[in-house]
Amino acid sequence: MAINFGKENEQWLDRLSLSDAERFIEEGHFAKGSMLPKVEAAASFARSRAGREALITVLSKAKEGIEGKTGTVICQ
Repeated sequence: MAINFGKENEQWLDRLSLSDAERFIEEGHFAKGSMLPKVEAAASFARSRAGREALITVLSKAKEGIEGKTGTVICQ
């Protein structure tokens, strides 16, 4: 997952605080038909209880995501 996707200043995100995720949503970094619903769902899950983390990755790389090798983790 990245902010400024496809631009010269693109920045890939490995780990993201809940407050940064919410700020990036408000700033319009995620497309409605693409990453926005995924980031909103992950943020909602992370917000729902202390200590919860949500991983955003592709299903084919779920194991690597759980191992911290790929994807983006949203946490409190």
